[in-house]
Amino acid sequence: MPALLGIAVFLGLAVAAVDNFAFGGEVSPIVVVGMLLVATAIVGVLGGRRAWWAALVVWVCVPLAHVLKHSFGIPDTLQPHTYASIAKLTVFTLVVALIGTTSGVLASRKT
Repeated sequence: MPALLGIAVFLGLAVAAVDNFAFGGEVSPIVVVGMLLVATAIVGVLGGRRAWWAALVVWVCVPLAHVLKHSFGIPDTLQPHTYASIAKLTVFTLVVALIGTTSGVLASRKT
């Protein structure tokens, strides 16, 4: 389990880094959604039924980065840069993470 959480932290930070810093934060949202979907699917395959905690670790990195940027007054590409828009992002990315994790868990059962 500790190895799975380590992988989850790495994947979550990678997704958040691309979302916030690659090309000045001007990456297409579809790229970030795709990365989050793949990252959580990987965690689902590796973790099986234990993957849910690790998937939450991957997921939380994306909204947490935006909350931290907003809290510290750092400019963000998320517009409008408000807590309400961050909350909407949080819900949307949670749904994406759940779909990715479920896909990964189901794929691990098929093999």
